[in-house]
Amino acid sequence: HYRNGDPVPNVTDNTEFKNLTTGAFCNYDNNATNADTYGRLYNWWVVNDSRNVCPAGWHVPTYDELTTIATFLGDFNIAGGKLKEAGTTHWNSPNTGADNSSGFTALPGGFRDSQGLYFWLKDIGYWWSASYMPNFNPPTPMYWYMNSNFEGVNRSAFSERLGISIRCIKD
Repeated sequence: HYRNGDPVPNVTDNTEFKNLTTGAFCNYDNNATNADTYGRLYNWWVVNDSRNVCPAGWHVPTYDELTTIATFLGDFNIAGGKLKEAGTTHWNSPNTGADNSSGFTALPGGFRDSQGLYFWLKDIGYWWSASYMPNFNPPTPMYWYMNSNFEGVNRSAFSERLGISIRCIKD
């Protein structure tokens, strides 16, 4: 739901999901039990909606905030390990560098691509940023990600049509 109580639609059909220009979510493989552990996957329009997806007092982090977090944790090359849940209960091996010393407990929810297909559950966690990627033309939504084979945090940009996780941070 958005902050005002309006529901975010659950779109399971691949063709419908890839053609949307409004907010929607899905569960990985359209299986609600995946959401119990890894959360839901949202398109960019949920993040960019004026109704706000995060509860009052919380927001989707910006590019600058993610940079501040990574810098505080050492730098982008090691911050992922400090953000990822330790062990291999929810991450595939080797889950390099994961110690969750930040308490963030990042989980690898995978993603739904711009064609509506699902990939990388247990291998890679993706999270939307509230920002567009700096210096991209045309403006392209930014996301950040961590994978099981690397202890860093990476940033990239791609289509609004991706279904990826959202993690809110406190105002």
